[in-house]
Amino acid sequence: MFTPEGREILSNILFVQFANLISDMQIRQSEDAVDIPELEPIHLFLSKNIPNTNRKRKVLRESVTVDKNGKIFLIECILFLDNSYEISINDISRQEEESRMKRQLTQNVAHELKTPVSSIQGYLETIISNPQLPDDKRQFFLERCYSQSTRLTGLLRDISVLNRLDEASEMFELSEVSIPKLVDEIEKECSKEMEEKKITTEVVLPGHPTVFGNYSLLYSIFRNLYDNAIAYAGEGIRITVSCYKEDPKFYYFSFSDNGVGVAEGHVNRIFERFYRVDKGRSRKAGGTGLGLSIVKNGVNFHKGQISAKSGSGKGIAFFFTLKKRI
Repeated sequence: MFTPEGREILSNILFVQFANLISDMQIRQSEDAVDIPELEPIHLFLSKNIPNTNRKRKVLRESVTVDKNGKIFLIECILFLDNSYEISINDISRQEEESRMKRQLTQNVAHELKTPVSSIQGYLETIISNPQLPDDKRQFFLERCYSQSTRLTGLLRDISVLNRLDEASEMFELSEVSIPKLVDEIEKECSKEMEEKKITTEVVLPGHPTVFGNYSLLYSIFRNLYDNAIAYAGEGIRITVSCYKEDPKFYYFSFSDNGVGVAEGHVNRIFERFYRVDKGRSRKAGGTGLGLSIVKNGVNFHKGQISAKSGSGKGIAFFFTLKKRI
């Protein structure tokens, strides 16, 4: 808060700190903040309106957004009837990042939905426009429609899971979940695909780790890791699932394969939504681009952390923790 002459009435310590983050010059007291170049629109606003004796009797406002040193600040000024004024500096970096991610997610969803929808529409148009189409061709196009609709269903399911995690995580029911039993169920479900690709597994889960958490999300964590390895690691590989450490609060898991791996430049981004190391190969394999993002969010829901280590031709290893009771 400032007098009409620009003298400080009241300020907090963050005001000067934020002003210093914004400015390239040292700010020692709050009165100096309004003169920094980044606040020029605020300075002009005050210079124009404080001396204006014809100003209508109403409170005036001005704001400016400053992007500086990796942070985004919203600076707002309120000019009161007696010409005293308030300047606030708010760090909105997190809100802006969340907004950017939501915009990006919307764009990605639209793009990902467009591909299967366009394919289904194209196949159906061909069938409708060619009533004399041979039965084998008609069957082929219908099978392609079914394949794309299955992919679309998977994409919508994954988006739904992520939305629930973002906005309504308290709606997930909790129960005792046996990790060895869960992994065994997943291996049985994936046995056909693993047999076709000559994939072997080694499961080392000593002490029968049991997590009090959400069964669906825990299933998604391990199932997506299995699906990812089956789809992209290659043939004749070995998958290893291990609980290699336990403390009073957490279980420590690793999930690894000795397949083709991922180039180091991609490893830090593989948990991003819709990020694909190889776009063509990923779509051909039927992936939605959301599997590892669901894994990360599922781990976060269970108060854990996850990281990955890989290199081309070196396989990939995921290391994550799950809290025993959330």
